Amino acid sequence: MLYEFKSRAAPPFKMLETHARQLFDVIGKTPTRQGVITVDQMPAAIAALEAAIAREGQNAHNYDDYAVEGHDENAEKQHVGLHQRAVPLLHMLKASLSDGKDVTWGT
Repeated sequence: MLYEFKSRAAPPFKMLETHARQLFDVIGKTPTRQGVITVDQMPAAIAALEAAIAREGQNAHNYDDYAVEGHDENAEKQHVGLHQRAVPLLHMLKASLSDGKDVTWGT
């Protein structure tokens, strides 16, 4: 399943469910089929994402459960960092906060 994130302040983007769920966990949102991050919720969401990215930077060699979806058990796990996944949402949240527009998602 794909989640599509939209805002009137930034271009939309799509993300695989497993990656979106990680970001929902970080910002404290339930991964429902549709949802919204209101302008009032954005400062806390931005701060949570930035803090998670900073923590990841301190633990650069730790691999997470979200790293590779459907990987071969015998293959070496490739690390896809939170930073790579979070940047599109982080940019959207910052632009939306600046313009006073909510961010929505849907499947």
